[in-house]
Amino acid sequence: MQGKFITFEGIEGSGKSTQIQLLTKYLEEKGIAHIRTREPGGTPIAEAIRQILLNPAHKEMLPETELLLYCASRAQHTGELIIPALKAGKIVISDRYFDSSYAYQGAARKLDLNIIDILTDFATFHTNPDLTVLLDLPVEIGMKRINSRNLDRMEQEKLSFHYKVREQFLFIAKKAPSRYLVIDATQPPDEIHKEILRKLNF
Repeated sequence: MQGKFITFEGIEGSGKSTQIQLLTKYLEEKGIAHIRTREPGGTPIAEAIRQILLNPAHKEMLPETELLLYCASRAQHTGELIIPALKAGKIVISDRYFDSSYAYQGAARKLDLNIIDILTDFATFHTNPDLTVLLDLPVEIGMKRINSRNLDRMEQEKLSFHYKVREQFLFIAKKAPSRYLVIDATQPPDEIHKEILRKLNF
């Protein structure tokens, strides 16, 4: 039996980690086979690339380099972890996937979307999420939520950068309504969790 691939997207501070933790706990209680992972990361090689990508010291990183590193991490992550888990019939829950490249490197970094299309298809082995949960939140609220922690290289970008990211996520969601569940992330976490469970209908 083929598994189900669920991804979570949103701006910084949108509450993805909280919702993934709640969903994981629910699946554990129900005895449903699953794995929890993240991008960039998920495997030792992909996690090593993550350290390069998010290191605040790497401010000189070019947008092109950034995109290629994300795609390299994604290829390893998908081929080594996601595809085998799906083939084993597990539910895969990922904190971010390829939509983030369209939002961050495409809209915010202004890289060619056609190039991102080609690289994404190559790096994912044509693997698409069954459901993408977009936790939508005003940028100011998201940044206020994370201002007490050490910010990584992406989190340290200007507000204008994060505005573009949010706008692109909403644009993608409108283009792919059958795949996307857009949720108002200003709601209490428990209410958001219930909304996700209603959609998944486990």
